[in-house]
Order: sequence, then C-alpha cells, then structure tokens
Amino acid sequence: MQRPDWAPETIDVERPSVARMYDYYLGGSHNFAVDRAAAQAMVAAVPEAPLMAQANRAFLRRAVQFLTEAGIRQFLDIGSGIPTVGNVHEIAQRHAPDSRVVYVDVDPVAVAHSREILAGNESATVVQEDLRNPERILAHPDVRAMIDFSQPVAVLVVAVLHFVGEHDRPAEVLGTLRAALAPGSYLVLSQASDDGRSEAERAEAQKVYQRTDNPLWVRSRAELTAFFDGFELVEPGVVWVPQWRPETPDSAEDAERAVFLGGVGRLGG
Repeated sequence: MQRPDWAPETIDVERPSVARMYDYYLGGSHNFAVDRAAAQAMVAAVPEAPLMAQANRAFLRRAVQFLTEAGIRQFLDIGSGIPTVGNVHEIAQRHAPDSRVVYVDVDPVAVAHSREILAGNESATVVQEDLRNPERILAHPDVRAMIDFSQPVAVLVVAVLHFVGEHDRPAEVLGTLRAALAPGSYLVLSQASDDGRSEAERAEAQKVYQRTDNPLWVRSRAELTAFFDGFELVEPGVVWVPQWRPETPDSAEDAERAVFLGGVGRLGG
C-alpha cells in the first residue's frame, strides 16, 4: 500500500497497531486499512468497542479537569496514543495555562503526529518510550526538562495496562513510577476489564489483538484496584469509567457497556 506523508518510514504498514486502531474508534484519520480491518473485527466481536474508546476518552477529560482543580500543573501521560481532539495538554492548559505536559508513547506514528501538534507549545513535549521501561522514561532528558519531580505530578496510564502482560510485571512498573513521585502526586489508571463479559467475547477480543504487537490482557476490578498500592483512591474509587464523576447522571447509565474500569489515586505523605 502507498505510505501516507505522515507515516514514518520505519513503521510496518501491513501490521495493525493498537494506537492506530484506537484512533479509528475515536473517528481519527491516522490509521491504515490493516488497522481498520482489525478494528472492525474487534467491533464484530465486541460491538461496544467504539463506545469503549469514547467513554475512556471522556474519563480522561474529566480526570484531567479534576487534577487541574486539585492544583496539579505537571502531567506525564504514558501510552498517550495518537493525538485527537481533547488531548491532555488542551484540557489542562485550558483550565490552567501554566500546566506542563509530557506525552510518552512507543508507537512512532503517535510520536510523529504529537510532535506536529505540539510544535510551538513550549509547555508540552513528546518522547518515544515504552511504559515497560519506567526507568528510561523517568531519566529521559526531555522528561526531566519539563517535569520537576520534587513537586506533585499526575501520571496518566490510561487505556494501556491491558497491553501489559503479567510477565512484564505491571505492578513493579507502577511501583517504580510511584517511587519517583512527590507527596500530593496522582495516578490515573484505566483498562479493559472482563468483569461481566462472556468467555466467548473475551476469547474473540484476545484473538483480534493477537494480530497486533500488543496482545490483550483484560483484568478484574480487584486486579486494577491492586495497582493503586501506595495511593489513596479518590471517590468513587475504581468504577466503570462512565461512573467516575459523571457530568450528568444519565451519562453513567449502562456504564458496564463501556468495558473500561478506571480510577484516580493520590499519593499521601
């Protein structure tokens, strides 16, 4: 297939990418035919897939607004994906213009497009790195130039953990990030859950993502809650993402259809 101008030469345009599939769910244009085919297969297996992405994006927006109201001015968004309307820097800087944001993603398309969007924004940057290498993220010179870890930071790990298998030690990864944070920092997590899903749905979804570089690892509410070790959960705790501080009561109806669980925790001390 012909490579679009925005696609780096190094990427495999014949293999689906979870970041580009997510972009497709959100109505974005930075995806290939192979990504659309994989995403459509996911929708056939789990019809709520686009709703999942949209509900998760809305959760991210509400969480960032909450964090700015709580006084947070530094954001480290790991696994940020391909930028679409309602990025963290847009939300944070709208509510608090002095906010600083670092995006981190392993996908070269996500990083390349982020750089285009952030050109001229001196308070936001992007680095190409993997959540599974937290030490490298924390030590990256661009991260260090933007984030002062002696002050509170919000670490966002949104719609990413279901691509981190147990063999990659996600609790240990989050523990490394937690150890770098000052008291008053926050952790925002969300991920796909198999709570209430049939075995057939779970198997079909996992089959779709086996074709990508990032197989799917769904988890229960108890498992996601355990990832907040060391943090005090903000009300209402770990819930279906539409139930996390909904803007209207109606927006939280049938919340389990969103498939994503999410929560926000504060580091005390």
